[in-house]
Amino acid sequence: MDKKLLYCALGLVIIGMVMVYSASSIMADARFGSHLYFLQRQLIWLVLALAIAWAVIKIDLKRFSVYSVPLLFITFLLLTAVFVMPARNGAHRWLFLGPLTIQPSEVFRMVVIYYLAFSLSQKKRNIEDWRQVVIPYAPLLGAGLILIILEPSLGSAMTITATILIIFFLAGVRLYHLGALIIPLATLASFMVFVLGYKKARVIDYLAAIENPLAGSYQVKQAVLTLGAGGVFGTGLGNGRQKLFFLPYPHTDFIFASIGEELGLVGLAAILLLFYIILWRGVKIAMYQPDRFGYLLAMGMTVSLLVSVVLNIGVVTSILPTTGIPLPFLSYGGSALLISIISVAILLNLSRRQGMVVRE
Repeated sequence: MDKKLLYCALGLVIIGMVMVYSASSIMADARFGSHLYFLQRQLIWLVLALAIAWAVIKIDLKRFSVYSVPLLFITFLLLTAVFVMPARNGAHRWLFLGPLTIQPSEVFRMVVIYYLAFSLSQKKRNIEDWRQVVIPYAPLLGAGLILIILEPSLGSAMTITATILIIFFLAGVRLYHLGALIIPLATLASFMVFVLGYKKARVIDYLAAIENPLAGSYQVKQAVLTLGAGGVFGTGLGNGRQKLFFLPYPHTDFIFASIGEELGLVGLAAILLLFYIILWRGVKIAMYQPDRFGYLLAMGMTVSLLVSVVLNIGVVTSILPTTGIPLPFLSYGGSALLISIISVAILLNLSRRQGMVVRE
């Protein structure tokens, strides 16, 4: 396997576990009577993710790719099932399985990549013909995205949409065909925000924060203050003050800010370096693939991680509007951790195809 990819991913997972505990222990003790509450649940998901990853590394991904179609329809059922679940923070995004919760939109993102790699790699698929791009994919993928938007989870919909469009581009779909898909999506998003008022307040806060970060929303202001409080070397592990109920979600969407406060610019640079190596190895694995399926699957998983990293860090640094996207490997959240680890497992699997090991 590609050991650089493996070691960097494990490094991020370990850092994530440490920072989830550091950022959440006080909140967990105050709300649930145990400072280990969030860490214990994250560890359960980690064990489950590692077990599934071990199995994913062993299987023949191309042979099983024919099952991506029924898997996609199963995810549609999961996306529909969330609407019968109790709402959390005004949204229906989770399925509750005893003490654990799962976010079907994360599963949908990974299955869509697997399905597109299988479908777009078929010899009979002529992607230069717009009808063979729009007719089979638009209704299928659009239905899933609409369900995610209705949850509502605009951040997840944006991540999945960006990943799908990049995969289409890498597969060779013509730019003006992609433009025909992007323009209606952009029009729909603008209509929802500025006419229907969906997340309009967040967009207004973002525009205000462009001129002055401290004029943005409370979350944005606290994230900026948290990042700035760390300086070059940070306040020290466990010594952050913003997690004392100042910074919202210090262990989930804004864990990058928590890391910046406690580990400083040096810690953030180390994490960005690990992400860079993972993305670099992912592209390297894709370029070494012996067929179109492996190339699209490897690039899809790599792009998916890249988009999540960019959106999360963009929000924390006030470059992008608040979207609620977790940071892969680091943020608290079982579904995000599970999908991030499985994505790396797929890349490790592809690095082993035909006995191939990706080298320098």
